[in-house]
Amino acid sequence: MTLRLNDDDDKMLTERAKLEGRSKQEIAQEAIHLHLTRHQEVFTALVRESMNKHAELMKRLG
Repeated sequence: MTLRLNDDDDKMLTERAKLEGRSKQEIAQEAIHLHLTRHQEVFTALVRESMNKHAELMKRLG
């Protein structure tokens, strides 16, 4: 994956990398992982809620 940053974001990432003694790539990879994980958790919760509602409806109809 290629991440393209505007000048302000690149500057902020560069400063953070220097402060933390890490590479910009490491920080970006971590941020992407956290972003995707959060979206997966939200998606899973929505699917679970939908399945629970469906199960409740099936109980009422059965």
